[in-house]
Amino acid sequence: MTHTTTDQPTRGASGAVVPVLAFAGIVVAVMQTLLVPVIKDLPQLLGTEPSNATWVLTSTLLSGAVATPIMGRLGDLYGKRRMLVLSLAVMVVGALVSALTSDLLTMIAGRTLQGFAMGAIPLGIGLMRDMLPREKLGSAMALMSSSIGVGGGLALPAAALVAQHMDWHALFYGAAGLGVLSIALTFLVVPESPMRAEGSFDVAGAIGLSAGLVLLLLPITKGSDWGWSSGTTLGLFAASVAVLLLWGVFELRHSAPLVDLRTTARPAVLFTNLASIMVGVSFYVVSLVLPQLLQLPKATGYGLGQSMVTAGLLVAPLGLTMMFTAPVYARLSAKYGPKTTLILGMLIIGIGYGAGLGLMSAAWQSLVIAVVLGAGIGLAYSSLPALIVGAVPASETGAANGLNTLMRSIGTSVSSAVIGMVLANTANHVGGVAVPTMHGFRVSFLIATGAVAVGLVLALLLPRRSRPAEVAQHTQLRASSEEDAVLAGAEEVLRGFRGRVLDAAGGPVARAKVTLIDRRGRQAGATLSAEDGTYALAVPAEGAYVLAAKAAGHGPLASSATHAGDDRAVDLDLALPGETVSA
Repeated sequence: MTHTTTDQPTRGASGAVVPVLAFAGIVVAVMQTLLVPVIKDLPQLLGTEPSNATWVLTSTLLSGAVATPIMGRLGDLYGKRRMLVLSLAVMVVGALVSALTSDLLTMIAGRTLQGFAMGAIPLGIGLMRDMLPREKLGSAMALMSSSIGVGGGLALPAAALVAQHMDWHALFYGAAGLGVLSIALTFLVVPESPMRAEGSFDVAGAIGLSAGLVLLLLPITKGSDWGWSSGTTLGLFAASVAVLLLWGVFELRHSAPLVDLRTTARPAVLFTNLASIMVGVSFYVVSLVLPQLLQLPKATGYGLGQSMVTAGLLVAPLGLTMMFTAPVYARLSAKYGPKTTLILGMLIIGIGYGAGLGLMSAAWQSLVIAVVLGAGIGLAYSSLPALIVGAVPASETGAANGLNTLMRSIGTSVSSAVIGMVLANTANHVGGVAVPTMHGFRVSFLIATGAVAVGLVLALLLPRRSRPAEVAQHTQLRASSEEDAVLAGAEEVLRGFRGRVLDAAGGPVARAKVTLIDRRGRQAGATLSAEDGTYALAVPAEGAYVLAAKAAGHGPLASSATHAGDDRAVDLDLALPGETVSA
């Protein structure tokens, strides 16, 4: 069964689209950090062993990792808004299941359903690309990408306040309420995207990827409990490698794969995804270390003796700074490109962790660390979707951003496992209770600094892209200074075709549908022309293509073109026939 791009353009997107989609991302983050304030009490609350109680967190991580690329692909095929609403609806059901139980298995089932909400991030970014004008796209995607950190930072003090004064099940009722509100706002404000990818859903590929991810992430999250050298841990790692290799071979041979591995192997996509893992590692370290340091009693000699709520408030600026960084990112990226802003973000994160090694003796110092790291992580997170969107066809935006979000999840999983092991192995045991040490906190910060250094190298390896101003000049776009600022990296398509859709008199044709068709007759990409008639389409590989264009009131056009597969764009204007046709 195939699906094609609808002929009807998206109805005018209101100014509320961006905050509504960003709110969906914040809801996802709230769901993730919901139980942080009560982690240490979960074994008692659920009447089980600590090793079993960790599954309440692990199950959400695993389901989110599996659901993210799958929901992204389903969004490309059947509609991104539709899949966004479905992701949030499954989360609401899961939250209600968890709210009504204290049984371990039922709680794990509810938390597994909540993990499906992770698909909202790439779906929201895809919707933004499909419907927003260029002057809003850069900062909008930055805000959406940062919303996961914003929600996490804001949710910590709120969740701590609820957990301290109410029954802990109220946390899930609150999450369900936020989910319902997000669904309602999405229906009211966000239009469906007209963009559709060709092909059918790759069920076998989804099963293979799900199995491979579970086999990979399970030993990462449970390795510290099972033992890193145990037969179970090593066996699962080996099985994950075998399954993912077989899955990769299958995807390369499939005509409509779940993940286009050839596109993923492009340097711009590959190095961005690898850098995303490192950003995920660095983000989670501060979330694990600072709350524990702040809440340890002063009697330890290094603990800061703060309450649960106060600790949450001191860490909250991490998310707030990420939110305020989004407009700053848009300006920097417009002038220097998303690669430069990613490098700058990595440098600021490194400075934050390096300085943090000597700033652990007072509560106000934790606040400084949170602000500096928030600025760096905000810039880095904001750069990632622009780099991905600028390197893949419009019809693959959801799946590509889903894979990128998965890479961040793998980074946080690795961070959680490694930092948990470090803190456990360096802890002092007092009265049978493991108390983290300052040495463990500093080693954790050093690990984060190392991850940032690796990420910085990966960012430097990203291919050089023309700056937005250069792209604007090359395509003969006459833009105001405000419009120049919006030609962010997400709109730069160097490896592909670009030009203008014109009418018979040479005037621009806005919102014309331009479809890229490969030599096998399959859709390789699609987009809508901008108000000035410009379009840009990336190509998955070198070869011969047909560009088909049509718009209401004009005859259709098909133009043959060949791309050499290098990093240069082919300029091709598409002049639609003058005769008027019925819509």
